[in-house]
Amino acid sequence: MIGGDMGWSYRKSIKLGPFRINLSKAGVGHSVGGRGARYTRTADGRRHMTLRIPGTGLSWRRSLGGRRR
Repeated sequence: MIGGDMGWSYRKSIKLGPFRINLSKAGVGHSVGGRGARYTRTADGRRHMTLRIPGTGLSWRRSLGGRRR
């Protein structure tokens, strides 16, 4: 069989200034922030904060609690 467990996926990101709407097969998520810091809420309810040092490739990401509905 060619491709094994490969399947279709969908992902689209719409930027609105510092806000970003993320569309995927799992649903709609959103994030807010800039190059140095970003708060994200995924389509399945997970939340995390990402801090970056622009130009270095270094970043730190922390999950913020469990899923919230």
